Formats: sequence, structure tokens, C-alpha cells
Amino acid sequence: IAPVLEEAVVSTQSTGECVRTSLINLQKAIKGLVVMSSELEDVTAAVINGKIPGMWMAKSYPSLKPLGSYVNDLVMRLKFLQDWCDDGVPNIFWVSGFYFTQAFITGVKQNY
Repeated sequence: IAPVLEEAVVSTQSTGECVRTSLINLQKAIKGLVVMSSELEDVTAAVINGKIPGMWMAKSYPSLKPLGSYVNDLVMRLKFLQDWCDDGVPNIFWVSGFYFTQAFITGVKQNY
């Protein structure tokens, strides 16, 4: 199961870092500290329209949710993985919370 956790953490952290970096850069661009690139304009337009920015989706798990629900889901995924790292293997798994569900199922079959 450890490789499954590692893959899930790396994928989710990559998504979280993309979201964090783009929002920090967007704040700087709004303040005039950096140039507003076309990527940041796309992030701005998506956020204003309540949609997931394409930049985020390029690093993210597939999702058709609106922006607010997507962010809530991402935070819950991060918490699930953090709890797993801090407290050990959980008794109950949030299967749809994995980036690559098939890897989790294969890992479970190999371990149990």
C-alpha cells in the first residue's frame, strides 16, 4: 500500500502546488508586482466564472465539479492523505479520493 500512498501524495501535492503558485502569482499580478501573463488571465477568467482553471486541470485528477466544490474536494483529499501519513493506514478508505483508483485496488489485492 505504501507505493499507492506515495503516488497519491505526489499527484495531489502537485495539484495543490499548482493551485497555490498560480493564486500567489495572481495576487502579485493584481498588485502590479509581476506581469499578468495569459495563463494568469485564464486563471482569473475561470475563477470569476466559477470554473476550474485549465492550468489546474492539467495537473489535477479529472473533475466536472464547479470551482467551489472542486476546491472543497481537493482540501478533503489533502486531509485524507495527511491523516494517513500521520495516523497510519486508515480503517476505511475513500476510494474516489485517489488520483488513480486502479493502483489502490491493485495494491490492496497484493497486500491482503
